[in-house]
Amino acid sequence: MARVCQITGKKAMVGNNVSHSNLRTKRRFNVNLMKKRFFDEETQQWITLRVSAKGIRTITKKGLAAALKEARQKGYIN
Repeated sequence: MARVCQITGKKAMVGNNVSHSNLRTKRRFNVNLMKKRFFDEETQQWITLRVSAKGIRTITKKGLAAALKEARQKGYIN
């Protein structure tokens, strides 16, 4: 499974480690993903999502139903 947030679509970024002597080596900046369960009031069921910290804040702000609807429209979840 790819390390992608199912609500925001965030993915790992690529950058450089820069040493004191200014040598650069490639590195990855991974997303802060967590497996979290949310209770859907409409279907009365628990839903497990892989979401980032920002994704949890988005669900808290907009509500689960609105966040899922938006994520489906953008193609992050089926």
